[in-house]
Amino acid sequence: MSDTEKGKPKKKDSGKIFLEEISKSPLTVTILAIVTGLLLGGLLVAVTSEDVYAAFSDSPWEAVKIGANAAWTTYQALFNGSVGNPSKIIDAFRGGDPETIRRAVNPFFESLVQSTPYIFAGLAVALGFRVGLFNIGAEGQIFIGATTTVIAAIFLKGLPAIIHVPISLLAGFVGGGLWGFIPGWLKATTGGHEVINTIMMNYIAFRLSEFLLRGPLKDPDGFIPVSADIQDSAKLFRFFDNPIRFHIGFFIALLFAYLVYLLLFKTTWGFTLRTVGANPRAAKYAGMSIVKSTVLAMLLSGGLAGLAGANEVLGVNHNLAVAFSSGYGFDAIALALIGKSHPLGVVLAAILFGFLRNGAIQMQLTAGIPIDIISVLQAAILAFIAAPAIIRTLYRLKEPDMDIDAVTLRGWGGN
Repeated sequence: MSDTEKGKPKKKDSGKIFLEEISKSPLTVTILAIVTGLLLGGLLVAVTSEDVYAAFSDSPWEAVKIGANAAWTTYQALFNGSVGNPSKIIDAFRGGDPETIRRAVNPFFESLVQSTPYIFAGLAVALGFRVGLFNIGAEGQIFIGATTTVIAAIFLKGLPAIIHVPISLLAGFVGGGLWGFIPGWLKATTGGHEVINTIMMNYIAFRLSEFLLRGPLKDPDGFIPVSADIQDSAKLFRFFDNPIRFHIGFFIALLFAYLVYLLLFKTTWGFTLRTVGANPRAAKYAGMSIVKSTVLAMLLSGGLAGLAGANEVLGVNHNLAVAFSSGYGFDAIALALIGKSHPLGVVLAAILFGFLRNGAIQMQLTAGIPIDIISVLQAAILAFIAAPAIIRTLYRLKEPDMDIDAVTLRGWGGN
């Protein structure tokens, strides 16, 4: 080897370079966080099983096997409840009976139904994060969006579905948008903290919807605070007969995720919003309006949350009841964090949460595991994603070239 060749730096193997890049990727951290959360959940199931402790007196190895079997049974029930039992699906298609086939594949489609409001709500919070705002009021915005939707869907009569459905969806967007606009305007004009304001707006939304459901919106033929059923022309189209409830709202949610992506990353407005979120002082120096960006972001965020409520009214329940939203707005904060505030990441995280939520019922019935284990799983996954250093240490991952895992929230504890 010549002296010239000795002086040259050695070229890295392409395979090693690829593995290093994978190791640095935030997507790798997210995937490993989900896997680690599932492993932690399985361990929790094992160590809380009475059979495991009973077997320890005979053989520790037997106790380990029983614990592993308990975890396997739990996740098998979770899979069957969220996706469907593979053997039953195969037998149903072999038999050819339409109703049996629908029942066999229903868990998969029901998981997509559960994922739909998560997509809307997750996009709402993620949009706020991108502009440096912490919209913790998505739950209240969902309630108001559902309320304005049910008003349009019940009292507008004689309209064809092609007009009634869009008007009802628009009503939900406007209702949720108004509920987001108020704290956004207060933040922009008075400096009022959006976290405090949106929390207060949540309580107003809950009590206002209860008042309306016990008064003007209450079904006159009923005894409980539930609205009348919406007009048939306002119902979202369902693709299959009962028991499958899968409706076109899932594809509407995907469309809005794409529109949010275009807004944030392909338009001048989106660039302005992201710049304000990243560095408001630099944005102001460049001539960008902080006030307009803040108000617009909260209005759009609230409107997306309102669509989550509209989706539940028009596509699933076909009426409005007290406390109809099972914490979608609060789970949306976790979805935005897991999805790194990117529309695609939010959609994938929402589908994950939808499948976990739907499978939890079957898990409880079959394996006898409390449904609360799903909350533990979600919390563990979120904790690992919020603290990526834990995952990088556990799996000996390379540190990224810059702190791309950090989520900057000017609205939380900022100036």
